[in-house]
Amino acid sequence: MSILTHRDGPILRIEIHRPDKKNALTQQMYADIAAAMSAAEADHAVRVMLIHGSPEAFTAGNDLQDFLSRPPRNEDSGVMRFLRTVSGATKPLVAAVSGPAVGIGTTMLLHCDLVYAAEDAKLSLPFVNLGLCPEAASSYLLPLVAGYQRAAELLLLGEPFSADKAREIGIVTAVVPAAKLMDCAMTAARKLAERPPAALRITKQLMKRVMRAEIQEALAEEFDHFSARLESPEAKEAMTAFFEKRRPDFSRFG
Repeated sequence: MSILTHRDGPILRIEIHRPDKKNALTQQMYADIAAAMSAAEADHAVRVMLIHGSPEAFTAGNDLQDFLSRPPRNEDSGVMRFLRTVSGATKPLVAAVSGPAVGIGTTMLLHCDLVYAAEDAKLSLPFVNLGLCPEAASSYLLPLVAGYQRAAELLLLGEPFSADKAREIGIVTAVVPAAKLMDCAMTAARKLAERPPAALRITKQLMKRVMRAEIQEALAEEFDHFSARLESPEAKEAMTAFFEKRRPDFSRFG
C-alpha cells in the first residue's frame, strides 16, 4: 500500500508511503487519499486529518510514467476526486512537509489549515517547465495568498524555493527542525481535536465562504487546460527531455 492511514484517537494520519519513488503520486494513490479523507469526513469520531510523507520526501509530485499512461481525462479521475475532496474538506486539515514537495505537493498545501515544514523542505511548482499549467486552484489561491508578483515568480519560473520563503509568503504556518516536524504537527492536531468540533467547522466554512465558488471555478478551468496541455508538443518535449535526462528545447515553439 502506498497510502497508509493511522488512527491516533480523534486524529487520522494519512501517510504518503512510496519511498522508492520519493512518494510520487499515481492516479490510484490520489483516489486512495480521497477515499481516506471522505471516510474521515463521514466518521464523527475523527476530528482532524493530518497528511504527511516521510522524513526524506513529502512527495515528488505526479508519477510522470503513470500520468502519461493514464492521464486524467474526466471528472472521475483519481486526481480530480482528490482535488474536490481536499478543497471541500470541512474538518481541520494539517500537513507536515519535509524534503521535496513538488507540484501537487505544494499546491495541496493551499487547501490545508495548518502547514508545518521541516527546515530542509524544498517546494516547487514546475508546471510551466513541463509544458503544463497550474492545478488545485493554485492559479487563484497562490496570488490571493502571496500577492501577484510573488505568485508569478513561483509559477512562471517554476524554480524550487525554501520552507522559509514558503512561510514568508503564507503557504506554511511554521518552519521547524526536521527532527521535531511530526511532534509539532501532531501537537497542533491534538489542540484542534480538543476544540469544539462544530465551532471549528463553522469557522473554517466562514473563512472560506468568499472563495468557495472561485476555487471550484478555478479547478474546472485548470483541469480543462491541464488535460489539453498534456497532449501539447511543449509538454511532450518537456517530458521526453525529462526521461532522456537532457535540457528541453522549446526554441521551435511560438
